Amino acid sequence: MALLQVDFYSNVIGMCMQMDVILPQNVNKNVNANITNNKDKYPTLYLLHGMGGNNTSWIRRTSIERYVEEMGIAVVMPTTHLGWYTDMYYGHKYWTFISEELPAICHEFFPRMSEKREDNFVAGLSMGGYGAFKLALRCPDRFCAAASLSGALNSGDLMKIDNTGKEFFENVFGPLDKVIGSDNDLLALATKLKESGKPLPQLYMWCGTEDFLYDGNCVMKEHLENLGFDLTYKESTGDHQWKYWDEKIQDVLKWLPLKNKAD
Repeated sequence: MALLQVDFYSNVIGMCMQMDVILPQNVNKNVNANITNNKDKYPTLYLLHGMGGNNTSWIRRTSIERYVEEMGIAVVMPTTHLGWYTDMYYGHKYWTFISEELPAICHEFFPRMSEKREDNFVAGLSMGGYGAFKLALRCPDRFCAAASLSGALNSGDLMKIDNTGKEFFENVFGPLDKVIGSDNDLLALATKLKESGKPLPQLYMWCGTEDFLYDGNCVMKEHLENLGFDLTYKESTGDHQWKYWDEKIQDVLKWLPLKNKAD
């Protein structure tokens, strides 16, 4: 594997941004099963961080590089600050960055990353779980699967935030009473996508039963099942911390619908 730390300029954000990128590499006997020659393009997983993280979080807190070593996939881990993968009401356009600019930059810098829908996946934890589902539900033509670990998936929870956090989330989303039903509401996006007749992404959810986001995950689970999404749902004992996400990202990698995947 190759691990690259990439600093690049974002026209959308208007500043230098960072991403860590894992690329497949055929080395001696360690031949990646899904990369048969130097002309093949490889699948890509966009792996998103939570509120307290950045582009280094998954590398520092898990063994993600080792986990994907023989899978033949690229992993893109961008920093998105506290933008909630949203074009902020007061702030930067993080949705435009993550959904449009970043993939274009990746394909420019790394032309062997496949642009095919069936080869592109997204996953994340907490805030990143929200971002992963948002990408899959708003860009179903580009992502075939998305996974959320302890995701902040129910926009209705914003109504329960006390005054300490209310100002921050209003800066991100605008008036909180207008979020439900908008393009920042995952439940509304799922309904809209189902009604559109477009292909639905495969979805994976895990949340710990002691996590403060557990109830919101249950709401999303029921909503997706009622709509008929292809949903893999898991829950187990656990709260909101990395020892669970390091374990569960391995399950996500096994779940990914990779072509030529070993049984």
